[in-house]
Amino acid sequence: MVVSRKKILLVDDSETVLMMEQMILRRSYDVVTAKDGSAAVTRALAERPDLILLDVIMPAMDGFEACRRLRSEEATRETPIVLVTSRGEVSHREEGFRCGCSDYITKPIDSLELLEKVKSCLGE
Repeated sequence: MVVSRKKILLVDDSETVLMMEQMILRRSYDVVTAKDGSAAVTRALAERPDLILLDVIMPAMDGFEACRRLRSEEATRETPIVLVTSRGEVSHREEGFRCGCSDYITKPIDSLELLEKVKSCLGE
C-alpha cells in the first residue's frame, strides 16, 4: 500500500532559510517553495499544499497580505498557514492571527519546534 506524502509549501525570500526548512522537512514531506508572497499565492493555488510555512517580512507582498489572500481563495481557505518570522512581538503575532494564520513560529527556527507545529497543523 502506497501512502501519499503530505505536501508543504515553504515561502521565504532567504535561500538559507528555505534550505534549512527543506533539510528539516523533506525526509517526511514533499516540499515546494516560493520566494515572495505573490509567488506563494500562485504556487499554493497550483500545488494545493497540505500546509504553508509563510515568512512575514518579504519584498513585494508581505506574509500578512499573502495570508489574507490565501484565506480569501476557496482552494486555500482551510489550508493551515504557519507564519515564520524574526518578529516575535505580540503585535506581530496578533496581526498574524487577524490575517488568518493557524500558528506562528519565530526565527531562528528550532527544528524540533518546527516539526511539532507542522505535525500539529497536519493532525499527525
